[in-house]
Amino acid sequence: MHIAYITSEYPHPQVSHAAGIATSIKNLAVTLVKKGTAVSVFVYHQKVDAVLEDQGVTIHLIAKKKYKLLTWYFYRKQLQKYINTIIKKENIDLIEAPDWTGITAFMNLKAPLVIRFHGSDAYFCKLDQRRQKFKNFVFEKKALKSASAYIAPTTFAGEETAKIFGLNRKKIKTIHNGLQLDQFNNETPESYEDKTLLYIGTIIRKKGVLELAEIFNKIIETEPLTKLTLIGGDAGDIKTGATSTYALMEAIFTDQAKANVSYLGKIPYTEVQDHIKKAHVCTFPSFAETLGMVTIESMALQKPVVNTSIGWAKELIDDGINGYLVHPSNIELFSQRILQLFNDQNLCLKIGSAAREKVDTTFDINTNVETNIAYYKTILV
Repeated sequence: MHIAYITSEYPHPQVSHAAGIATSIKNLAVTLVKKGTAVSVFVYHQKVDAVLEDQGVTIHLIAKKKYKLLTWYFYRKQLQKYINTIIKKENIDLIEAPDWTGITAFMNLKAPLVIRFHGSDAYFCKLDQRRQKFKNFVFEKKALKSASAYIAPTTFAGEETAKIFGLNRKKIKTIHNGLQLDQFNNETPESYEDKTLLYIGTIIRKKGVLELAEIFNKIIETEPLTKLTLIGGDAGDIKTGATSTYALMEAIFTDQAKANVSYLGKIPYTEVQDHIKKAHVCTFPSFAETLGMVTIESMALQKPVVNTSIGWAKELIDDGINGYLVHPSNIELFSQRILQLFNDQNLCLKIGSAAREKVDTTFDINTNVETNIAYYKTILV
């Protein structure tokens, strides 16, 4: 079997961007190759055209191109032509694409199309309670309706997406994203920097970062030596029009809290694990995710996580057993949970150990890839 993925991001030095979607695709692609499946990845909106090989995966970089009119349409047609050429040349059996922006809308691909719910713009707009551009909705719906089947990383994401676009639920299969767990080992979970709080993700309103600023203010009142480390690119704020969401966070921090914040911006993915291992507690107070790769990465490294309690998160964490679930708007309880962990090392180690067990049983890519393969085969019958 030969599977191909269409994506705008992938973890490779020559690819211009890589985030959660990229990590989940690479984890799956590399493991599929190890299982004997051929894998190609088409990465669009790149600086140059190129074909690369990495860990057995063939990566096709497709340069971004502008046209005098209707760039959104003609660029899709350019992608279609190139991908169809490779489908025929390399005997690709199945194509998988993300739902975000409906990149496969108006494409006629010469292989069955599966769309994985990494999170459409419509999905995030619904969770974030804001209006979506009509054009984006049309593109996403057209792309989804042309697919043969769908994969959801959580049942919650599948149900919400089905409601938004009126999809046939029988065509949706829940398959959790997975980790290559042999690459996530923490030999000394009892060793960390005391009272350090870590957040990883884009600095954007929907991730609950403005609430995190308020939570940190509360924590500082009780534990004034607490440090907050933020990792991730800054983004503009759609609600206020501000060019920097981090600037909005700075306006919320008290002077004492602000002095204890380290904002590192984007850092190489290879360095993220070190920061997770050094953290006392990891926190992800998001309002909008489909799964949350950094949550399960932190759990795999035996870190206690205080996570959002919304929908998808209940499929990652069992509250009070292998982490804590709190609604981001509940500033008081959120800060209390973090303080509780700061002041109880045995609790931290117990929850961290249970978190690793949860990841081992639910998010092992070697197990989940077999589910993917079996599902792909049902589509090809």
